[in-house]
Amino acid sequence: MGNFVAVNGLNHVAYRCRDAEETRHFYEDVMGLPLIHVVRGDVVSTGEQGIFFHLFFEMADGSCVAFFDLGDNVAGEPSPNTPGWVNHLALQVESEAKVDEAKKRLEAAGVEVLGPKLHEGQFRSIYFFDPNGIRLELTVNTTSVDERKVFRRNARADCDAWMKDKAARLNATATV
Repeated sequence: MGNFVAVNGLNHVAYRCRDAEETRHFYEDVMGLPLIHVVRGDVVSTGEQGIFFHLFFEMADGSCVAFFDLGDNVAGEPSPNTPGWVNHLALQVESEAKVDEAKKRLEAAGVEVLGPKLHEGQFRSIYFFDPNGIRLELTVNTTSVDERKVFRRNARADCDAWMKDKAARLNATATV
């Protein structure tokens, strides 16, 4: 297959939103991400018909989180076969102090916040939902460069071990 083109970073990730103004208020006024671009249309990139209003909110690195208001006041629905904690958007902040500062600001705005939680000594995170029911995580990496090198070195073997254990569990379930 060869080497794929270099992927330099995230441009944007997009979600459905119920209401453009409600979403703008949350991301721009509460979370401080400036609204930098909007697109209004009735033909989407696939050529399909469908009215939409597409909003882009910029993060400090220039990447964006984006939303589509489809004009019907309906939020996206979670997948019925996936626990609510699985699908989420994790956004990185620069320090543990910034995680704490964000928690205070969110709670002052009436947002319920879970955490901070420390994940296996690697990340310190808080969790909350936006007005569309999208689970968000604000996190900071708490490991050293050397620790991250070890994680990277072991990642493929850890994935292979997971797949072997998973196959054994599925085979055991199938024979019961």
